[in-house]
Amino acid sequence: MSDRAVVSRLSSSASNAGDDDACRQARIDLAACYRLIHRLGLDDSIYTHISARLPGTHDRFLINPYGLRFEEVTASNLVIVDVDGSVIDDPVGLGINPAGFTIHSAVHATRHDVACVLHTHTVAGVAVSSQADGLLPLNQWSMQFTGRLAYHDYEGIALDLDERSRLVADLGDKFVMVLRNHGLLTCGRSIGEAFKLMHNLERSCRAQLAIQAAGAPVARLSNSVAVKAAGQYAAGYDRIEVQGQPDTEWAAFKRMLDRSDAGYAD
Repeated sequence: MSDRAVVSRLSSSASNAGDDDACRQARIDLAACYRLIHRLGLDDSIYTHISARLPGTHDRFLINPYGLRFEEVTASNLVIVDVDGSVIDDPVGLGINPAGFTIHSAVHATRHDVACVLHTHTVAGVAVSSQADGLLPLNQWSMQFTGRLAYHDYEGIALDLDERSRLVADLGDKFVMVLRNHGLLTCGRSIGEAFKLMHNLERSCRAQLAIQAAGAPVARLSNSVAVKAAGQYAAGYDRIEVQGQPDTEWAAFKRMLDRSDAGYAD
């Protein structure tokens, strides 16, 4: 299906859907994010999800069809749902995973500053989420999350809607959360920001496990240095999301896809 056909159906399926070009770009960026998460080995079969708010709306979201692997997601087969997970437009007729959207809807309903929510179950993420001390500020990647990381206790598979209030209360105003004994969650003011936060969070978890496995004495850094590093990282994200500077890293990741996996934009 062409991008123009996607935009036409999107506009007729959801009122006030906003600018056609913005909707088309959101679809392309979200599909790119799915493909990149697969490329980096962070997906989990047909499970876990990435959702994005449809530009120009507060209650319409894009998410993957339930049953497709992440490398099969394209701009045109993304499903439109409302904040309750009711399907508005479903190009391939597969519906969505309601357990997956429970977490996403909780964030989208209360955090209007969030454009994208990304959730993973990786070996490293699940391992760190199962440790009592969670993510430790052991290196530059992980220090960026100092004072900026939330935790939510495991309550079972996310099917109970009443868990949503507790999840968003734990998240607060943060953009990154460890779901204990479960996995990782990042939020972004853009799709690119959610992806980059997850990329760095995942690398932080892998590095922590490697450090712990090595068994050698660890060079501990002061809390003041960790807080300084976190602020430096945050300023870099703000330059893009608040000040409007180009996101050169996100653009570079998409160019990588364009060279070898350009079908994501179909």
